[in-house]
Amino acid sequence: MSAPYDVRSAEHLGGYRLRVSFADGTVRVIDLEAMLSGTVGPVFEPLREVAFFALANVDSETGTVVWPNGADLAPDVLHAGTLDAVPAA
Repeated sequence: MSAPYDVRSAEHLGGYRLRVSFADGTVRVIDLEAMLSGTVGPVFEPLREVAFFALANVDSETGTVVWPNGADLAPDVLHAGTLDAVPAA
């Protein structure tokens, strides 16, 4: 059984924006530009390049958004809408 905040899909919308759908049916548009403009650790540094950011995918085992270099985001934080997120129309 999955948690309600498990990510089911993530679609790159351009720039640092993703449309993320969750197991409970919630859909949010999340803009990570502010997070990536500050000091980030080495795993998040490649995400500053939009072409690399666009490679976001969903890991079905962890239920969250991941990138090819191993960067990922906590699904409960994404679901809570604390990262410049708005409900998708």
